[in-house]
Amino acid sequence: MPYGYIGSMRTRSGHRDEVIEILLGGADGLRAVGCQVYAVGVSDADADVIWVTEVWDTAEQHDASLRLPETRAAIARAMPMLTGDFTRQELTVVGGLGVSVPG
Repeated sequence: MPYGYIGSMRTRSGHRDEVIEILLGGADGLRAVGCQVYAVGVSDADADVIWVTEVWDTAEQHDASLRLPETRAAIARAMPMLTGDFTRQELTVVGGLGVSVPG
């Protein structure tokens, strides 16, 4: 079954759009390393919160993507604009629109 990750991050005031640009800047290459869904959204209730929803073929592919040089560089650029307030939820994806579940 595919691996799912839903996380949020709080940006320092005024930096949300810059962080979104960084997050979306590397999205094109994710499919090649096992990502099925990568969606970045903003909170309607809090202008400094960004949500990221991901579906991967496996948890191992997700973890490996975090070690890629371009991912590590993007994280290094974004970190100074973040407060350190993060949430994360890992899950097993059982189906959905645009999700490929072995069957």
